[in-house]
Amino acid sequence: MAPAGSFDRPSFEAGLKLLAHRYQPVYDEGIFDTDRYLAGSDARRLAELAAALGDPRLRGVFCARGGYGVMRLLPRISFGAISPKPVVGFSDITALHLSLQAAGWVSFHGPVLTQLGRQSKEVAERLFQVLESTELAPPLAGATTLVPGEAEGPLLGGNLSVLTRLLGTPYLPSLKGAVLMLEDVAERPYRLDRMWTHLGLAGVFRQVVGIALGEFAGCEEKDASYTSADVLRSLAEETGLPCAAGFPVGHGEKNMTVPLGVRVRLDATRGRLEFLEPATMPQSA
Repeated sequence: MAPAGSFDRPSFEAGLKLLAHRYQPVYDEGIFDTDRYLAGSDARRLAELAAALGDPRLRGVFCARGGYGVMRLLPRISFGAISPKPVVGFSDITALHLSLQAAGWVSFHGPVLTQLGRQSKEVAERLFQVLESTELAPPLAGATTLVPGEAEGPLLGGNLSVLTRLLGTPYLPSLKGAVLMLEDVAERPYRLDRMWTHLGLAGVFRQVVGIALGEFAGCEEKDASYTSADVLRSLAEETGLPCAAGFPVGHGEKNMTVPLGVRVRLDATRGRLEFLEPATMPQSA
């Protein structure tokens, strides 16, 4: 489904080809509609989303692209009518993920179809492994320690820009006791500071117990004497919360799939994120 921005067909078909090796993908031709920067009208995207989430015959839902548009649909989604199934996507799909977590569901922060065809074999293999296994998702490692320490709680979050737009709305789940995952793209350092400060003013860092930072791609200020990493380190240190940065999640070269809404252990000292409960349950054939 395409609940957000419009997209180019070749990138979509490259991702679809990967899925078709393993699953039986279905979609409506209306997915290629455009309405300014959106993948068709709100009515088209809402009907598609409702059908995809509500149809018990569908085993999973993959989003075509992020961009912008999911927030426009949230007031008209009947989350009580959802048939439990994996939902995969990231970026603007963060608005849908957070709403699903507010309704008590697990969903999957992973490649959209237009990104999947450009990702490595390792990324695709993890996507399928996390979706299909009833075992714990493999840990993510190799991140840089910003603030040492450990924390446990449900993993919530996604795109920083989108998350801040849901503050004060009923579509943001409780963040109390959560490990907050954040990533973004093409946001200059002062904008990262502004959004992070917004989270602080809203009391988010008094609620969460740890922070796992993914990729912040293309977030540098030209000719600046500082980097986005410098700014994020300072901001993380101000919270005093365990924080590690550089997990391969988001808009970078590797967008490794992680389940949202499941309990995790963040070992910021070792730069490691461990998943403590399975994301999926056995399904009947």
